[in-house]
Formats: sequence, C-alpha cells, structure tokens
Amino acid sequence: MLQDKIQQYTEEIEQFAPQSPEELETFRLKFMVAKGVIRDLFEEFKTVSADQKRVLGKTLNEFKQAVEQKYKTFQEQFASGAKVSKKEIGDLTLPGDGVVIGSRHPLSLVRKEIVEIFKKLGFTVAEGPEIEDDWHNFTALNFPPEHPARDMQDTFFIKKQAGNDIALRTHTSSVQVRMMENGKPPFRSIMPGRVYRNEAISARAHCFFHQVEGLYVDEGVSFMDLKQTLYHFVQELFGDDTQVRFRPSYFPFTEPSAEMDISCTICKGKGCNLCKYTGWVEILGCGMVDPNVLENCGIDSTKYTGFAFGMGIERITNLKYEIRDLRLFSENDVRFLKQFETELI
Repeated sequence: MLQDKIQQYTEEIEQFAPQSPEELETFRLKFMVAKGVIRDLFEEFKTVSADQKRVLGKTLNEFKQAVEQKYKTFQEQFASGAKVSKKEIGDLTLPGDGVVIGSRHPLSLVRKEIVEIFKKLGFTVAEGPEIEDDWHNFTALNFPPEHPARDMQDTFFIKKQAGNDIALRTHTSSVQVRMMENGKPPFRSIMPGRVYRNEAISARAHCFFHQVEGLYVDEGVSFMDLKQTLYHFVQELFGDDTQVRFRPSYFPFTEPSAEMDISCTICKGKGCNLCKYTGWVEILGCGMVDPNVLENCGIDSTKYTGFAFGMGIERITNLKYEIRDLRLFSENDVRFLKQFETELI
C-alpha cells in the first residue's frame, strides 16, 4: 500500500547520512529526479480513493519536503567544508605557484620619480584640498573677478556664493597660496595632486588630470635659479642629451613667465604626431612669482622673491613611456597596466 511505502522511505531518509558528495548525488538521483521515488509515489497517489487522498495527500507532501530539506542540508554542508581527496590535491612534491605581483600605475611611477628628483634639491612635498574656494584658486593668484585670464580654465563649480565660489581646483597653485598664508619664507616645496577642468576628453586632454607644481620663495631668488633647477630636473628625468628651450609666455601669477620645451623623446626631434612635427614638446609653465601674489599672501615683495612652475604628470608620462593617448591612464585596461609590472620602484 502507498501508506506503507511512504513510511518505509521516510525511515530511510531519516537514517541517511552521506559521507561524500557522491553519496548525496546518489540520494538525489533515487528520490528527486523525474523518474525517482517521489514522482512514482505521486503517480500512485492518483489511483487511490478520494477518502484516502484526504489522508495521504498531507503525508506525501510532508515526505517530499523532508527529502528536499535533507538534500539541501547536506549540500550546504559539503559546499562549505568539502573534504579534499589526495587525488584533488595533486603531487605535493611539485613547486607551488608563484605569487602574482601587481604593478604600479604609470602615473604613480612618474610622480614618485619627479618627487624624488626635487627632494634631492631640498624641496618638500605639500598637499591641499581638491575642493577650493575662489580666493585660493583664483583671486589670491592675481585673477581679479572680471579678469579675462579666468577664461583660460573651464572650471567645475560646486557652489555659487557671493564673492567666494566653491569649485574643484583647476591647479595645485592653491596649495602654494595656503602654504604662504600659513607660514613664513623661505618656502621650497612641490605640490603634486589631481586637478579638474571642464574640457572635452580626447587623446590629448581630459576633464581631470594630475599636476606637480613647485614654489621657491626666499631672499635673492632669481630667474637663473629657476632655469638651473629645471635644467637639472629635465636631465635627471629624460637624460643628459635632452635639449631644452624657454619661450616667453603669460600667466597671471608669474612675471616674467615662460614655457619650457624639450626635444621630443619619441621622434628624437625629427617630428611626429605628439610634437606636431616640430621636434619640440612643451612640458611645463614657469616664471617669477608676481609681487601681487606675494602681497596677497602677506609676504613682503620688496624683501622676498620667488619662482614657481607647474607640469602635467600625464604629459611627462606620455613622453617617458611613449604613450600617445592619455585616456589609457583612466580606463583601467589590464593589458595596458601589465606593461608596467617590472616598474616597481
């Protein structure tokens, strides 16, 4: 009878205690598949009388639930603490797999190298907030409210407020302002960090990038000091055979101002896409700190002079590793990043 069969199988599953996933799989194949015990019992249930169905229906459903619960319990047990056989372990005498070491990002490598060069020249490292107010980002750096030089940088504004808007910093020069406001000369520091500008993303531009700026303020600092510092930096980073030239330029916070070019490291001065077939690549802007900036920060411009410079780390990295598209730096393409696995400095 159906009642006897259910009772017999119920006793069997109550005593069932598999010792391996294989035994559990045998249990599943016996009871739970399309042609298993449960399916057969339900087929037989269709043939019993209506009076018996009222009694056996509940018993049969409870039996089915007990089978499923038994299987689920042991399945979870084997999944969380399955015993591993010697066959699965393999040959213990073989050497183990080596530890895969990651790589530093190329921008991190170049930033570290730049910092190390300037540290040898006595520069310290200073950092500041990426969200700045108008005073530190523009006004203190000789950008009056209606000055046309503000149009040189498309800014991401966060909050408009009368006289002192809040924005993502467009350069790390704001760190220079904070340093000069809160200290006394001499200053000799570099300011690495991320900056933001509202620009169209392309192979040559991005809406965020990284800078290293430098500041040296003391008595008697001259443009000659600036040139010799940057000459040394270029030769340390790119090699003694790198050619350098300075071109007059304009920046609101320096006077006189200049842009520094180096001979293209990719085409060696012959002309290529990166250098626009001129043989030269501009790598930084520089100049003597404008007296107005010193006065805005509470420094006597009749006693102290200084120089400042700023460069994009992406541009330097492009030249150093011959990378032609700076979008690669922020796409997290493992194929690209793996090229720097040996560059662990």
